Amino acid sequence: MKVGIGYCNKKDAFYSGKTAANIAARDVITDKPDFILAFCSGQLDHKEFLRGVKETLGNTPVIGGSTIGIITNDYLTYKGYPSGVAIFQLDDIKYQIATAGGLDKDERLAGHSLARKLSKTQEDRLLLMFYDSIKVPASPISPPIINASPPLIFGMESILQSNAPIIGAGLIGDYQFSNTTQFCSTNVCEHSVVGALLSGSINVYHTIMHGCSPIDGEYHKITKMQGSHIYELDERPIVEIIDELYGNESWGKQYPVNLLTIGVNYGEKFEYREDEYVNRLITGILPDDSGIRIFETDLEQGMEIQFMLRDGDMMIESAKNNSECLMKNIKDDGKRPVFGLYIDCAGRAAEQSNTLTEEAMEVQKVMNRHNTPLLGFYSGVEIAPLLGKSRGLDWTGILMILAEDQ
Repeated sequence: MKVGIGYCNKKDAFYSGKTAANIAARDVITDKPDFILAFCSGQLDHKEFLRGVKETLGNTPVIGGSTIGIITNDYLTYKGYPSGVAIFQLDDIKYQIATAGGLDKDERLAGHSLARKLSKTQEDRLLLMFYDSIKVPASPISPPIINASPPLIFGMESILQSNAPIIGAGLIGDYQFSNTTQFCSTNVCEHSVVGALLSGSINVYHTIMHGCSPIDGEYHKITKMQGSHIYELDERPIVEIIDELYGNESWGKQYPVNLLTIGVNYGEKFEYREDEYVNRLITGILPDDSGIRIFETDLEQGMEIQFMLRDGDMMIESAKNNSECLMKNIKDDGKRPVFGLYIDCAGRAAEQSNTLTEEAMEVQKVMNRHNTPLLGFYSGVEIAPLLGKSRGLDWTGILMILAEDQ
């Protein structure tokens, strides 16, 4: 496998696509790469950006879409109009690309539709998947409505029934939760999901960066909720409980809520292990102040949750340690890393998490020490296996590394 990485940060979308593709092509000597990963600022014209990529690389399939910011070996920014491109020459690695629309109508059926277009083999190694996070954009008086990842993943898995892990992201293009756009092989789509199934002689490693800790050891039972709306905990209005945690009502003006998440412990109760928690972002208070909206729909009435504090120092330490550990595992297995993809929750950016440094810099450092090409982007939802099951995650960073035999 050969990989080239390109970056640009210009307002002219066509120029940005063409420039990023040209820079990426310098590292890969080939007439036509096999496929392309591409992400660009939600403020750019995606059709013009894709036209710029095609101007350089022809009709090579492109998957990806909107992002808030880009991370490479040399750049890390969510300012301006950042874009990033990774081009791949796969040699003996096989791939299939499929897309499906109608995500805003029925996530499960969209997952079914995508999976039916892919042929399962015994050599499947990875399903890369990107989808539109936003069903209905945020407004000045209400939080956004989100396309849910659990039914989407279930829809794909129930049809494909492959052992290949699903790794990917729900895409967002800005912090205002505006509409997003996907690159669907040869064109630009909305309310869609796109996937690439890789098979053959490639090894897939991944790790999940966390950074939330329980405010205290107390568990709360969800006693009233519907969909992604939580109304009551322990038969008390959840808004009153959060008011007490903050000591005021200021959090109700935040979209999303800055410091607090909802955590579910999938390990031993009262035993905190960072890698056994799934956190759910609070996207905001409901317009009538009757409850909150969370980023996903996988919580249910009767479940026990904890309030989690987003811990900047823990987040940076987790990024450093997990990146190092993953690279060590690859080396210990006698493999050679050839490409890293870092899917980073947009809430983990320094400006959003009130840290002095960017946690993604720790990933950059590790990848650069091991001379491994890196493309990363800021996402709305991160998808990766956790405790044996592919899940939608919030406020995490997913580092995936593709490695070859030495």
